[in-house]
Amino acid sequence: MLKDITFGQYYPGNSLLHRTDPRIKLLILVEYLVFVLIASTELAMAATLLFTAFIIAVSGVRFGILIKSVKPLIFVLIFTAVMNLFFTVGEGEPLVAWKFIKIYENGIRNAVLMLLRLLSLVLGTSVIISFTTSPLELTDAIESLLSPLKRIKVPVHEFAMMMSIALRFIPTLIEETNKIVSAQKARCADFESGNILKRIKALIPILIPLFVSAVRRAEELADAMECRCYHGGEGRTKLNVRKTSAGDIVFLVAVTVFAVSVFFLDTVSWSEVTEFCRGIFSK
Repeated sequence: MLKDITFGQYYPGNSLLHRTDPRIKLLILVEYLVFVLIASTELAMAATLLFTAFIIAVSGVRFGILIKSVKPLIFVLIFTAVMNLFFTVGEGEPLVAWKFIKIYENGIRNAVLMLLRLLSLVLGTSVIISFTTSPLELTDAIESLLSPLKRIKVPVHEFAMMMSIALRFIPTLIEETNKIVSAQKARCADFESGNILKRIKALIPILIPLFVSAVRRAEELADAMECRCYHGGEGRTKLNVRKTSAGDIVFLVAVTVFAVSVFFLDTVSWSEVTEFCRGIFSK
């Protein structure tokens, strides 16, 4: 299962999303998160799924990688959908009533919308940032967008560097965990049998070596940065100075217009649209 976790991994490419300015991608990500979270009607969610499909298409990321990024979250997705399905109380008679189980039409609607919302969040966030933006580009983008905070003595560069290192170390720690698990299994360790308490105790031989390895890697990284005379962001220059192109601005404006459209679509229900269309065709 750990091998299926792809968050934090960068896949090089030359797609439209790869070439987009990382600062613009961060702004697009913020807008994307906003209209995904506010989408509560069928039309708004349909528009959100359409935009998610669009950014996946322009990212050039293989479909197999996207499926791999969703696999670790299947249990969470199913659990969330089931909770909304069985614990949402609607108006009128339930569609299914068996003992204490009651399923309402509103419960089915909420379960589907929540499932699609979580899928959109996982796929959209991974495609916009993780898969198409390298850690170095992400660091520069965060530092550039937060640069006004330098006037109030906020260590923007250090903050951006910490976020980039944390994101970059996710795949490294996952790979290290896989090696430790394989080594413990070779020593006849059992992580799958027994009750919950036994399984938790079985994780101790994994967590302790993983913690030691993480501390060792952090010390090695600190030594390497000191050997390269790294002393924070003060007085540092950049080898590649990024410039925002006109295409990036057009992309951002288009996403902003789309976000506003989703906001208005969220105030309209599917029944109102069907009634409006019937009124037009009846005339």
